[in-house]
Amino acid sequence: MALPCRGLVPYYREFMPAILNWLLRLLPTNPICMRLVQGGSRRVRHLYIRAGYLGVMIVVLLLALLSSVSATGAPSVRDLAMGGATMFQVVSYLQVILICLLAPVFMAGAIAQEANPRTWDILLTTPLNSLQIVLGNLFGRLFFILALLFSSLPLFAVTQYFGGVPGHAIFSSYAIAGASALLVGAIAITLSVTRTAGRRAVFIFYITVVMYLFITYAIDLQLRQPVGPGASEQLTTVITPLNPFLSLEVLLYSNVYVPHDFTGEATTWLQSLWMSRPINAFVWLCVWLSTILIAFSTIRLRVIGAKTGSVPWYRRMFGLAAKDASERPSRTVGTNPIAWREAVARGKTLPAMLGRWGFAALGIIAAVVLLTMFHTGLLDGPALQMAIASIVGAEIVIITLAALNMSATAVSREREDGGLDIILTTPIQPGPYLSGKLRGLIQFLLPMLLVPIATMGLLALYIMAGGFGRSGGVDVSVTIDNAQANLPVVLPEAAIALPIMLVPFVAFCVMVGLQWSIKSKGTIGSVIAAVGIVFAIVSVLTLCGFASGNRLNVVGAVLSTFSPINLLMALVYPADTIQDALRQSETAGRTSLVVGAVIAGAIYTSLVYGMHTNMKRTFMMTVRKLAGAN
Repeated sequence: MALPCRGLVPYYREFMPAILNWLLRLLPTNPICMRLVQGGSRRVRHLYIRAGYLGVMIVVLLLALLSSVSATGAPSVRDLAMGGATMFQVVSYLQVILICLLAPVFMAGAIAQEANPRTWDILLTTPLNSLQIVLGNLFGRLFFILALLFSSLPLFAVTQYFGGVPGHAIFSSYAIAGASALLVGAIAITLSVTRTAGRRAVFIFYITVVMYLFITYAIDLQLRQPVGPGASEQLTTVITPLNPFLSLEVLLYSNVYVPHDFTGEATTWLQSLWMSRPINAFVWLCVWLSTILIAFSTIRLRVIGAKTGSVPWYRRMFGLAAKDASERPSRTVGTNPIAWREAVARGKTLPAMLGRWGFAALGIIAAVVLLTMFHTGLLDGPALQMAIASIVGAEIVIITLAALNMSATAVSREREDGGLDIILTTPIQPGPYLSGKLRGLIQFLLPMLLVPIATMGLLALYIMAGGFGRSGGVDVSVTIDNAQANLPVVLPEAAIALPIMLVPFVAFCVMVGLQWSIKSKGTIGSVIAAVGIVFAIVSVLTLCGFASGNRLNVVGAVLSTFSPINLLMALVYPADTIQDALRQSETAGRTSLVVGAVIAGAIYTSLVYGMHTNMKRTFMMTVRKLAGAN
C-alpha cells in the first residue's frame, strides 16, 4: 500500500497546481480582466466619471436633507427621516437608470475593440480558452459599473443615522442594481460575440433596453389589481420580476405596491417565489440568465466571423450584396457627398433598414391600434393617456439615443478606420463636411422622427373631428383648482408643438455627438461623453420644467416645453403639469404650449448654428491634434 501512495504524490503535486491555475485564470488572474481594470484605472477620464458620479450623489443627498428643514427652524427627527427616505428612493431609481445608460456603452466595447483592429486572430491563438476570454471581457468591463454603484454605499449608510431607511432595503436596492448590471453585461457580451461588427450592438442594445423597460412597465400598469374592493393598494403582477424598476417599486413603495400573500394556500415554489417575493425572483432570474448567456457566448466565440463570402437569402430579398463584395452598382450622389453618405450609404445595410422601417411600422401600427381600441370602448380616456405617454415617450428616448450614437461615432469611426485621412485630402471644407454630417443624419433619422409626430397628428385629427361620433366623446374629467373641468384626452396642439420642438432638439443632440466625435480618439469614449452631456441637460430641464409648470402661470407652461419629456406630459396630462396656466384660462394654457415650443425650437436651432460655427472654426486644429490616433 505504501508504494502506490508514494507514486501518487508527484501526480497530485502536478495536478492540483494545474487546476488551481486554471481556476485563477478564469477571473482573479485573468490577463484580459487585469488589462482592462489596470488600463482603465489609470485613465483620467474614468477618475472624472467616478468623482463626478459621487459628487452628484453627495450634492443630491445634501439638497434632500436641506429640503427637510421646516420653515420655522431646525428640522425634527421625523423631517430628517422623511428626507433620508426620499433621498434613498431618488438615488435608487437613478442607479438603475445609469445602469441602463452606461452599461451598454461600457460593455459593447468589450469585444468590439478587439474586433476593430483585427486582433481576433491573435487573441484566439493565445493559451486562453473561450471561457477565460468571455469572463475576462465581461468582468473587466463590469468592474467599472460596480465601482460606480458601490462608491455611493457610504452615503446610504449615512442616511441610517436619520432613520427612515432600513439596512435590508439598502442591500436589496444594490442587489437589484448589481443583478441588472450583470444581466446587461452578459447580454452585451452575447451581442458582441454573435456579430462581427460589434459597434452595431451599442445601438441595438439601447433600443432593446429602452423598449423592454417601457413596454413591461406599461403592461404591468394595465394588469395591476387592487388588494380588495375599494382598497388603494395594488398587487404585483407576473411582469414585476421582469423589470428592475418594478422590483424597486415593490421595495420603495411597499405600502402601495404589495406582493401576494399565499398564507394558508397551496402554491408551487415557483408561484410563491414569483408572486410573493418579486425582488428575489428578479435577482435569481438575472443570475441564471447571465449564466446561460455566458455559456452560449463561450460556445459561440470560436465561430465568430466564420460565415463569409455567400449572400444569404434575406440579403438578396432586400437587394443587398455580400458583406465582403468587391463590386457594387453605381449610385447617384447629391451636391454634398458627406450628406449622401450619412443618409443613404449608412442605411444600405440590413440591420439599418430593418431598424428604421421596422421602428416606423411598429409605431404607426401601435398608434392605429390604440385609436381603434379607444374608439370601440376597449380603452377609456385615462388608459389611452397612459399608453400614449408611455409609447411616445419611449419613441422619443429611442430617437434621441439613436441620434447620439450615430453622431458620436460619425467622425471618430472614420478616424479609426482611416477614412478621415482620405476625406481630408479632398477639396471639401470643414463647413460643408459638418453641415453634410448634420443634414445626412437628420435625413437618416427622418422615418423615425415621423413616428411620434404622426402619432400626435392622428390623435389631433381624431380629437378635432369629435371622435367621429364616439360614444362618450373625446374629453376626460380633470380637477383644476378644486373644480371639475373637461379637457381633450390629448391636446390637439400636439400636432403643432411636438414637431416644432422635437426636430431642432434632435438636431442639437446630433451636434453634441459630432462635437465629441471630433474631440475623442475612439467611438466608445465619444458615445459616453455625448450621452452623459445630453442626459445631464435633459435632466436639469425636466426637473426645472416640472417645478415651474404648476407655479409660474403661463411662464411656467412655456418653460415646460424646453424638454421633450415635459412637453409630452403637458400635452397628455395638462391638468397635472400646467395647472396654474389652465387656472387662469384654458386657452392661455394651451396656447402657451405652442408658443413655448416655438421658443424652444428657436433656441435649439440657435445652439445648433452656434455649435456648427465654432466646430467649423476649430475643426482643422482638433483633427491635426489627433492625427494618427486610432
